Amino acid sequence: MRVALDNPASAPQPANSSYSQVARVELAGGGALLYLSGQVADGPDLATQSRGVFETIAALLGAHGAGLDDIINIRTYLTDIGRLGEYGAVRREFLTGTAPTSMTFEAARLFKPDALVEVEVVAAVGTRAEA
Repeated sequence: MRVALDNPASAPQPANSSYSQVARVELAGGGALLYLSGQVADGPDLATQSRGVFETIAALLGAHGAGLDDIINIRTYLTDIGRLGEYGAVRREFLTGTAPTSMTFEAARLFKPDALVEVEVVAAVGTRAEA
């Protein structure tokens, strides 16, 4: 098994140099798992921030030959769980295929003071069984 950490030049860069955006784990049987760091985005409201987050996730996955349909797990942190429906509506705009496994948490605050949502995902590249 081989692990490579990456900050793809074709995607938005991390907030600071203390972490990598993507951990790519090459699997012995072929394919890879992509672990993305939590993503936040600027914007005046939850919908705008959520769209920015998914656009960044799409760019990071794309840099590794994957797409949003390759997401197998998603973890969402909201500062107000009462707004889950608002976030969910945006999520459904981007994740249109079979829903991945999922967990959603309420967090009192996120690392960026004005962030309302943070999302981290795991994607499988070249390993998903065809239905």
